[in-house]
Amino acid sequence: MDVTLQFLGAAHCVTGSKYLLTLDDHAARPHQLMVDCGLFQGLKELRLRNREPLPLPAADVELVILTHAHIDHSGYLPKLVRDGFRGRILCTEATADLLSIMLLDSAKLQEEEAAYANKKGYSRHHPAEPLYTQADVEHMLPLVESVAYDAPVALLDGLLTLTFRDAGHILGSAIVELEVQGAQQRKKLVFSGDLGRYDNPVLFDPTPITSADVLLVESTYGDRDARIEDPEAEMVQVVTEAMARGGVLLIAAFAVGRTQTLLYFLKKLIAEGRLPQVPVYVDSPMGIRVSDLYPRHPAAHRLGHGNVFDFPGVRFVTEARESKGLNSKTGAAIIVSSSGMLTGGRIIHHLFNRLSRPQDTLLLVGYQAEGTRGRRLQNGETEIKMFGEMVPVRCQVKQLHGFSAHADRSELLRWLGQFLAPPKRTFIVHGEPAPAEALAKALREAHGWSNVEVPDYLDRHVLFEGI
Repeated sequence: MDVTLQFLGAAHCVTGSKYLLTLDDHAARPHQLMVDCGLFQGLKELRLRNREPLPLPAADVELVILTHAHIDHSGYLPKLVRDGFRGRILCTEATADLLSIMLLDSAKLQEEEAAYANKKGYSRHHPAEPLYTQADVEHMLPLVESVAYDAPVALLDGLLTLTFRDAGHILGSAIVELEVQGAQQRKKLVFSGDLGRYDNPVLFDPTPITSADVLLVESTYGDRDARIEDPEAEMVQVVTEAMARGGVLLIAAFAVGRTQTLLYFLKKLIAEGRLPQVPVYVDSPMGIRVSDLYPRHPAAHRLGHGNVFDFPGVRFVTEARESKGLNSKTGAAIIVSSSGMLTGGRIIHHLFNRLSRPQDTLLLVGYQAEGTRGRRLQNGETEIKMFGEMVPVRCQVKQLHGFSAHADRSELLRWLGQFLAPPKRTFIVHGEPAPAEALAKALREAHGWSNVEVPDYLDRHVLFEGI
């Protein structure tokens, strides 16, 4: 049997994660499956790839295996189904619950953006149309099957065995182990997905993996360390300074993972008296629904059972009217909203109203991809175009570096250092060019891994022949 791999995304970028795996025993039609099926986000040139046809008909894909529910790893699924895919979608139990929340939200945002573009007439497409709709998501969800961590599943009549291991990135995130059984040999492929941080108070450490014939490893922070010795002290300083200015602290947080980590720390630090008791508004419908999932999956995180994110002073904002009412809020308060890269969601109207207020503070707590509003603000732009207007940036713009959900360079090398021998081939993925190349260089030069590659978009590699 021959095994090939094509990189349909997350190659020299941190988005659009899609890998096409083909198993061909030359006796019948080749088996084709995908690991991850994500949307491209960020730069326009990347987003345009979402409209490009895949290199095979969607109906020819038999399986999709998901590492986790983030949109850059799962967000293309409704489009795949819309185009004819009718196979199985395999993921962990928590990821299955997250998908319905995240993909329906993604579709709703696309529908709203298309409607607004048509109303204002600023789209090049007439009419503007979403990539997929909420109805497409509803058609996709019945194809999803959940699999427990550490429970091997035989697929494709025994040609493939899938095992999910905890990646510690977000609730339900997984490292994918695939064992391919050829006529003469058995080979192991490992897809790291997005690896989480070590010593995370909410999630477990990434599961150690000790062997692989072929490895795909993420490299979001492959060129730098992002660990802060005392993230609680960093948070106390930023929040205290923001409250001392007498304004609102607007925290841009990803609805899945980052919002929950922030709530954990806010709850802890306020209870300990290290932060003042000010109103905390969680204005992210998705973030609220995701928070409600934690008690349903107590074995997937460290916090156990019960309503783990409630504390005095916190208010979960569900109604749009109340969300808009926060725009007139003055005085010391904290608003946690999404999206984390300021690309959509309720945070956009908060941003539009607060960027020009010198007393307010915008806090970025996650990775800001190239081409996003978050990256532009991080880079110090003094005005941002929103809703057709140029909005001056007069508020304070701060960043917390200790709260990323991605392993940094040292943590990536720590995880990779648990392999008993270098994989025969290692592909560095899910990183912008500099971080990806830096991690590849570190593995080659400092760790003696000889066969390390950074693939390009649409590269196709023969992994095994005649196994």
